Amino acid sequence: MSLVERIAQADARGLAASGLACLDRCLPLLGTDDELLRPLWASLADGSDWGASLEKARGILGAEGPDGADDEAARLARRMLDAAPAERTADAVRPWADACSVASLRIHRLLDPAADGTSATEGLDAGRAGETADLPPLVAAELRRQTAVLDVLAEHGPNGLRRALDLSIEGRRVLRAVVSRRARNESGT
Repeated sequence: MSLVERIAQADARGLAASGLACLDRCLPLLGTDDELLRPLWASLADGSDWGASLEKARGILGAEGPDGADDEAARLARRMLDAAPAERTADAVRPWADACSVASLRIHRLLDPAADGTSATEGLDAGRAGETADLPPLVAAELRRQTAVLDVLAEHGPNGLRRALDLSIEGRRVLRAVVSRRARNESGT
């Protein structure tokens, strides 16, 4: 089953976790604390409303502003947070989760050294549809993480949230290393 099909079949919690996981993996671009989204994960676990936590996260980020605000990858990550719906119904979160999937893959494409000279969107639709052969390594890994998050939640429901968070933390570490390497290369050190 393709990523697009998984998103189409996911329930509200799986969709919210999928979008949140994409955003969580991209936190290094926003120059904020890794714990910024922890209250949102907690609300998914206990089923509580996430509206207040969402507004708090936006407020913290708004006050600090993302590092590299002129950077397309940072803008895409910020838009994921800005677009998160306050209501966590399947109808409200499905378009957001789908948009977060695309944005996160675009971010990984922009930052993937193996993708130099290619469009930020090149091959992403095919990859989301299941054709992954031509994807650069960073993008392919992000696609696998997105698929794994949806699979673990479909199989284990709320009990899969811890594993989904672990996958996000792993992806965040990878992206942080890529961002750090990119900054060193740009500064010439």
